[in-house]
Amino acid sequence: MAVIQKLSTFALDFLETKKLIYMLNQYETVFIATPVLSESQMKEAVSKFKKYITDNKGEVVHEEDWGLKKLAYPIQKKSTGFYHLIEFRAEPQVIAGLETEYRRDERIIRFLTMKMEKYAVAYSEKKRARKSAELNQEDE
Repeated sequence: MAVIQKLSTFALDFLETKKLIYMLNQYETVFIATPVLSESQMKEAVSKFKKYITDNKGEVVHEEDWGLKKLAYPIQKKSTGFYHLIEFRAEPQVIAGLETEYRRDERIIRFLTMKMEKYAVAYSEKKRARKSAELNQEDE
């Protein structure tokens, strides 16, 4: 009886560790594209990075286009840039490849990718729900 109990606890521990290994982390990435891009070129750049995420078994949760904004200081002799945010779930190995893609793309002048903690994920979901509720009220 004790042997069966030890085996069952071992099996549960094994399954829990496997679950932790394959659990996807949630990240958000913001990148700034050069201001000389047209609207179609900007959409093409965004779709390229979203495709990279989904091709590597990731899932895009949310995205926002913040538009053309003034930079706090000049970057590559540019004072404005197109900001875009993508929230996604992926394995940690995807981040290194995604950031390599950002570095290779000459349209991207800055980027930042952060792992979201559970509180940040909850806040983000609540914020999106509140925003959609406000939009629904305006439509009525």
